[in-house]
Amino acid sequence: MSIWEAIVLGIVEGLTEFLPVSSTGHLTITSKILGQPIDDPSITAFTAVIQSGAIAAVVLFFWSDIKRIAIAWVRGLAKPEHRGEFDHRMGWYVIVGSLPICVVGYVFRDLISGDLRSMWWVAGSLIAWSFVMVAAERLGSKKRPLEKITFFDSLMMGLFQCLALIPGVSRSGATISTGLFCGLDRVASTRMAFLLGIPALVGAAIFELQHALDGEVGLIPVLIGTAVSFVVAYASVAWLLKFVQKHSTEIFAFYRICLGVVILILLATSTITAT
Repeated sequence: MSIWEAIVLGIVEGLTEFLPVSSTGHLTITSKILGQPIDDPSITAFTAVIQSGAIAAVVLFFWSDIKRIAIAWVRGLAKPEHRGEFDHRMGWYVIVGSLPICVVGYVFRDLISGDLRSMWWVAGSLIAWSFVMVAAERLGSKKRPLEKITFFDSLMMGLFQCLALIPGVSRSGATISTGLFCGLDRVASTRMAFLLGIPALVGAAIFELQHALDGEVGLIPVLIGTAVSFVVAYASVAWLLKFVQKHSTEIFAFYRICLGVVILILLATSTITAT
């Protein structure tokens, strides 16, 4: 992998990791355009590892929240009288919501890095989940702020986050939509989606690091792609939080459908191949 290809993929990762458009889907599409073998385990590993840049960006952005929640969680473990505090409960909610994707991702790791790495899956998932996003916007009450989140909300968001292992679904799209269906408002759903994404992305990056370095990608492209994704992702997180305060996420669904249809046409006409 060349330096400029790593930069391009880093930009795509940073832009799409936290937008509900599927970073994995866009990285797969971009890798395909660049002529990379999208079903190559080292390429799959590279796209997982450069997510660590996006992780670092969201950790930095939410550092005060993360620090406060972590302190409250530890304090509650030591002193029962603090266990009713919201931040202590949030610590448990993030842990519970993060467990499903860790288990599912490990059990189905070969399928995720193999058969699912197909442009047919990307196109189909982009289109299919778009309708779920529209339904969540129109059917969800969107009345509850983050302070009103429950154990059930976090568990449901964590379970549906597992669908993001399918390229094209979108991790943030899955969790935000689930939050809306549960009655959380857009800002609450989005902030929780960011927090749930940290353990999931950290786990994926650590697990895939060796595979990326063992392949033909190389250390320098990995470092550059990660650094670029960090810078772009930080700006993307800040923008999305402001956007969802006043705007629906349906615009992302419309974009996903258009992109999915274009890919299906290109596949059907043999302009591109599936892998």
